[in-house]
Amino acid sequence: MKKVTWGVLSTAKIGIEKVIPALMRSQWCDVQAIASRSLAHAQTSADKLGIPKAYGSYEELLADPSIEALYNPLPNDFHVPLTLAAARLGKHVLCEKPIALTANEAAQLREVADKVHIMEAFMVRFHPQWLRTRELVQSGALGELRAVQVWFSYFNRNAGNIRNDATKGGGALMDIGCYPIVAGRFLFGAEPVRVMALADVDPDFGVDRTFSALLDFGNGRRLDFTVSMQAAPYQRVQVIGTDKRVEIEIPFNAPPNQETRIFLDDGKAVGGGSAVSHIITASDQYSLQGDAFSLAIRGKAPLPYGVDDAIQNMRIIDALFASQRSGLWESL
Repeated sequence: MKKVTWGVLSTAKIGIEKVIPALMRSQWCDVQAIASRSLAHAQTSADKLGIPKAYGSYEELLADPSIEALYNPLPNDFHVPLTLAAARLGKHVLCEKPIALTANEAAQLREVADKVHIMEAFMVRFHPQWLRTRELVQSGALGELRAVQVWFSYFNRNAGNIRNDATKGGGALMDIGCYPIVAGRFLFGAEPVRVMALADVDPDFGVDRTFSALLDFGNGRRLDFTVSMQAAPYQRVQVIGTDKRVEIEIPFNAPPNQETRIFLDDGKAVGGGSAVSHIITASDQYSLQGDAFSLAIRGKAPLPYGVDDAIQNMRIIDALFASQRSGLWESL
């Protein structure tokens, strides 16, 4: 199979430090171009990473006929406009999360969903530790799955950071709260029927700095999570069944060059003393994501997650914000 030719929209940190190097190491991705609003910035990044072409505007990259797929790590308010512009020119788009500011905005992507592939970049869904955890759930190894519990936090009070800009879709829920939502949907294999939320808003920036939520998946199943942009860095996922639980040690930022661990525990010894460690081979989740998308472009595999999946994730985020405002359960 011929590699898919990729271009990158912007010199965003996540792209430069994580995604682009991973795509360049992958089996089926050929990164050929990068664009920025500044040609100097684009050229600097291209030189650093060994990318052949640099463009001083997004429009120039979109017009490049050799580029088949684009990675879009622009600020949240540019996700839908640039993804639409690329798709209308026949380019496939892997777009960073969250794919939009609202579900209604995300729904605009249905216009092009039958012409090109569009996927929201939740890389965790491709990591073997997540796939193994879901296998354990589906095999009945945990008994009946009752709850998924997530904590994810870091500290950022930088006034110039877009995550602290309410006009650009900042805040903890949009930035990292989308990951627990995906975790619940991925592991339950279902959608929530109602949600409840509580948020602490930064008085200076006007964004949710800490966001807690309870999602009811029906039949006694629940996801509860807290995410924070102003707390000690930490992340953990607990997947709890009637017989056993699984703990994912580094669920979201799994290092690409070292083994990861999940723990299977029947709870017979306190403090996790009965937990059995399962070693997961070192994997680059960004490379795996890029290859899965490239295989779909070449028609060698189905698109793992499309526009409707991304819209559904935004519907849940919209409902959580509505619950934050109302103080009530909100149905989906």
